[in-house]
Amino acid sequence: MAMKKGPTKGSGGKHRNKLKGKGPTPKAEDRVYHKAYRAKKAADRRKMADPRLAARRRAAKFTSDSDDLVIGRNAVLEALRVGVPSSTLYVATRIEHDDRTRDIVRLAGQRGLNLLEADRLEMDRIARSSNHQGVVLKVQPFEYSSLHDLVERADKKAKAMEAANSASARMAARPLFIALDGVTDPQNLGAVIRSAAAFGANGVILPERRSASVTAAAWKVSAGAAAHMPVARVVNLTKAIESMKERGYYAVALDGGGDKLVGETGFETDPLIVVLGSEGKGVSRLVREACDAVAGIPISDMVESLNASVAAGISLYAVARARREAAAN
Repeated sequence: MAMKKGPTKGSGGKHRNKLKGKGPTPKAEDRVYHKAYRAKKAADRRKMADPRLAARRRAAKFTSDSDDLVIGRNAVLEALRVGVPSSTLYVATRIEHDDRTRDIVRLAGQRGLNLLEADRLEMDRIARSSNHQGVVLKVQPFEYSSLHDLVERADKKAKAMEAANSASARMAARPLFIALDGVTDPQNLGAVIRSAAAFGANGVILPERRSASVTAAAWKVSAGAAAHMPVARVVNLTKAIESMKERGYYAVALDGGGDKLVGETGFETDPLIVVLGSEGKGVSRLVREACDAVAGIPISDMVESLNASVAAGISLYAVARARREAAAN
């Protein structure tokens, strides 16, 4: 039989897979038969047995960087007394009890909180500090409301009170909100919430950026008013004010250079938003331009400005007084 002439099939590429290498040589500590591997395993066991690292691992199961914590006996006791929403109370093992710690444990039991004991290393890790006096309270995140829900609720309340026989009741039901622009101190925020609740406001409006949040510190200063006063967070405060103005609201900004006085702007008896700025910078330009009037509080020349929470109390009182006078007339 004649053979077909032409190029014959070579071996090029036929055994290429056999020519491949096996990759880089593993490190000595990764080779199970090497003494470096056994040394690494022994070091890992010693590391796992370290009491400080073990405390960190146990504490990490219960806390995270986003947790809001109240530390110290006086602070924890005050937070429990005013009803700050909490989930867990950590108490150091073998703590020397006094009247405060006994009240803390009693109040935590009444509120159904989780009560956990931890050693000193764990407590330091949970509190991120050694100045915890043996007690740490884990606070639940504050539940914010939507601005739309707050406005709807305020409008429904006002419409329901329009049929009331009392003029003072109808006037008191007029919607009233307070908005904060650039107030970053949570204690100031807590005091504003307390004043808003005292003068019957329908809610507090905060921007999401460059603003204080309702933390445990704000809750304590509010003396529990944060439980009853809804707070809304908005992406853009200027647009939020403009959207409320489309629904018939008026906005009055408080500023030392205002051309009117608080309580005398002419908008007090209307659905109203009182806008406050920080003590240093005041109300921002865009927010000020969105307001219908700029009012000031007459103060002595010896003082440059008022604290935001103090200004909030004065302005809300001025609005309440103007509404009482309008109802009387």
